[in-house]
Amino acid sequence: MSKWVKIILIGLLFLMLIGVRYFASRMLYDPFIEYFKQDYLSKPMPQYDGIKLFTNLLIRYSINTIISIAILWVAFEKMRYIRFSVKFYLIAFVFLSFAYFAILNSEFIYGYRLAYYIRRFIIHPLFILLLLPAFYFFDRHPDEA
Repeated sequence: MSKWVKIILIGLLFLMLIGVRYFASRMLYDPFIEYFKQDYLSKPMPQYDGIKLFTNLLIRYSINTIISIAILWVAFEKMRYIRFSVKFYLIAFVFLSFAYFAILNSEFIYGYRLAYYIRRFIIHPLFILLLLPAFYFFDRHPDEA
């Protein structure tokens, strides 16, 4: 694949991530979107349906993950990077969702910020910002990594 085709495809995939951010908050169930936008320190925690929330977080995380893995494939075209990324994303989701729901069930006794940031890692494609430069470095300096 030529360099310009890769750049255009990666740009389109990043636009898709932006689209997911824009549309998912309107289409998927998450009562904490509005809660964290407002003065959450003085308001009680909203009521939520745990199964519905988990399912919708899984859908959003999965869409972001598929697009992120597509970005990594277009950028590097190496199956070992894709296998690593899939494992990384799966382990991260299990860990983050467990921690997030543990904090929600404790009604934020560990603090609001921790829940806020864990939720951000679940609903936003932040891991691509770690994996893309890591694989780039590893691709350029395989004997140093």
